[in-house]
Amino acid sequence: MPIATLIAADSFGSGLISEACDRLAAAACEAAEVEWLEPGKAVDIGFSGDVRSARGALAEMEVLADIVVQAGANRRKMLLVSDMDSTMITVECIDELADYAGIKEQIAGVTERAMRGELDFAEALRARVAMLAGLDEGMIERCLKERVKPMPGAVKLVETMAGWGAHCLLVSGGFVQFAESVAAQIGFHAAKANMLGIEGGHLTGEVVGDIVDADAKRAALTLARDADGIDAAGVLALGDGANDIPMIIAAIEGGGLGAAYHGKPKAADAANFAIRHSDLTALLYAQGVRRSEWAGD
Repeated sequence: MPIATLIAADSFGSGLISEACDRLAAAACEAAEVEWLEPGKAVDIGFSGDVRSARGALAEMEVLADIVVQAGANRRKMLLVSDMDSTMITVECIDELADYAGIKEQIAGVTERAMRGELDFAEALRARVAMLAGLDEGMIERCLKERVKPMPGAVKLVETMAGWGAHCLLVSGGFVQFAESVAAQIGFHAAKANMLGIEGGHLTGEVVGDIVDADAKRAALTLARDADGIDAAGVLALGDGANDIPMIIAAIEGGGLGAAYHGKPKAADAANFAIRHSDLTALLYAQGVRRSEWAGD
């Protein structure tokens, strides 16, 4: 049976559930079971009918709550592939490095445009990295200590999924000098990202090797899925920018979950679960995980 999950940023009452059931009924998707995952916070509504019709019927309610509509089978995913900057951590690392160089305003605007899909990702990355030439490599460690923090719910999400045996892969268009540390802190099994060139203790202004772009992110998802023999429906892809769209679509095409976390418009439109209100624990509720089942709770 398909399931619609409603997740509040803070809390909601029975009125929102009644409205959802009425909207489903109007779309020929009769509600059958209502089950709280956490009282007042997240609820599953089982229904009969077409998933696409149900999603359309509930779309207007997304201003009030995060809503995911999906098949009832294979909800708990066995592969998580996630972006890093502004998804698993609260900042864009390149913008913060630029701040130490005194050029954040110049670089942050380019980052925003690239994430919105207005610029070629690889060209924009190389141009921004070139502006950091000469920066002391010690600023990377300083940035990690002072500014790089996990996104709310990130550790809970990854630790809980890893706890049931899911493989968790961090794939970033940012830099491995940050991604390896972030992966270890949050609990990912592996990380893939770009390499900043460093010589003589300073950034060279170059990216070493091939760029981890949108196509590389999708390829990393496919490789990890196939290497572990994971069913395509058991994949969860997560990101916020335009360069995450191909891996989000890859997850959806396989019957899995492609999620945009407080995403840019193009990413949110591509996803089958756009998280606009909640933190990353929304993805645990989306997988039918009750609060009492979260790691560390």
